[in-house]
Amino acid sequence: MLRISKKASLTSSLVRCFSTTTHLLRRQRLVILGTGWGSYSVLKHINKKLFDVVVVSPRNHFLFTPLLCSTTVGTLEFRSIIEPVRNTGFRDEHDFQLAEATALFPKERKVVCKSTLNNEVVEFNYDKLVIGVGAVSNTFGVPGVYDHAFFLKEIADARKIRNQILKNFELAVQPGISEEDKRRLLHFVIVGGGPTGVEFGAELYDFVRQDVNRLYSHEKVNVRVTLIEAQHILPSFDEKLRTYAEKKMKQCEQFKLLQSSVTEVHQDGVTLKGGDKIRCGLVVWSTGLAPRSFTASLDLPKNKAQQLLVDECLQIKGVEDSSLFSVGDCSFVEPNPYPCTAQVAEKQGLYLAKSLALYAEGKNSEVKPFSWSNLGMLAYLGGYQGLADFPTNKLQGFKSWLLWRSVYLTKLGSWRARFQVPFDWTRTFIFGRDVSQF
Repeated sequence: MLRISKKASLTSSLVRCFSTTTHLLRRQRLVILGTGWGSYSVLKHINKKLFDVVVVSPRNHFLFTPLLCSTTVGTLEFRSIIEPVRNTGFRDEHDFQLAEATALFPKERKVVCKSTLNNEVVEFNYDKLVIGVGAVSNTFGVPGVYDHAFFLKEIADARKIRNQILKNFELAVQPGISEEDKRRLLHFVIVGGGPTGVEFGAELYDFVRQDVNRLYSHEKVNVRVTLIEAQHILPSFDEKLRTYAEKKMKQCEQFKLLQSSVTEVHQDGVTLKGGDKIRCGLVVWSTGLAPRSFTASLDLPKNKAQQLLVDECLQIKGVEDSSLFSVGDCSFVEPNPYPCTAQVAEKQGLYLAKSLALYAEGKNSEVKPFSWSNLGMLAYLGGYQGLADFPTNKLQGFKSWLLWRSVYLTKLGSWRARFQVPFDWTRTFIFGRDVSQF
């Protein structure tokens, strides 16, 4: 018969207790790819007592995309709608890296990244990985888009568009410019009638109506804006609101809605289906989403659009150890998919932050499937007119514009932004938009 002394038994119990406590206190390593709506929401809400958080992204800020169009003409300034990622607080300054993910090895729990500063390759091991890299604009294989069109997804895109608009107006007043070239330079074409295309057109219309009259009064007659959409604008909105939007935009002087599709983009214009050509000085392309090269390259379950398939708990399918998750536009929830919107991505990030904490605490059974309720959609139409499409109510006109501004003001991520944005709005209203090129 084996006898164990009371002293030995007590020592053994203390060792087991210490081991259990050490295991519970050990922080897991969470790597987050991206700083968009979903991934940034995870970062803001994750319990950093349970995780060592590492963020890898080619940009060091979060972008409030609903107001991005306002920066293209100077209604808002660029820095007013971005939040530095490092302001969220990291345990170590090395826990944020300006880099892009290039390869993933799920079995080894390792992600390979390439620095956007010096192309140096860096590897990160993880316990949990969140892929929230978003998507890029879909060109549908149309020739010339990458070479001659402007996208509107990032602050850098908005800056390029703003500079090109101002450059075109300055070129139009140069001596020796023909009337034909003036009409081309000041003809702006928008491809895609979703919220981005419509709101960019609205901001451009306001710029022409409020500032071109003051600064380039002799050239106003040459300014035209054409929005090209194969079907109806704002397809996700209620039909009555869509009809109202189309009616309002058609009433705008020098603004044209064209129901067609683009087959090629040139340096000086676009070719339409049927062969007609439109000469213009700027093409902004905003037609749907396509996967990033990293997402498309992953050997993981994906749908036809190359989005990562995730279950109702946002875990990537086909991974046995429950270490991979995905949020936002790069993911597709089965069996009940959700729209690719900032609203959905933000809620997914909040949900996942809470779920990861439960996993880390060993409370897997308490994790419930992700659910989302549509809170509504807003859009700006220009001329202090807007749309508000809520599940229980549909609004249009001036009141909707006030609501559009109020809602987005409250959704901004910091008090700095909540001060800066209304300051920009007030400055623009009193003094006009800044047309400096830099």
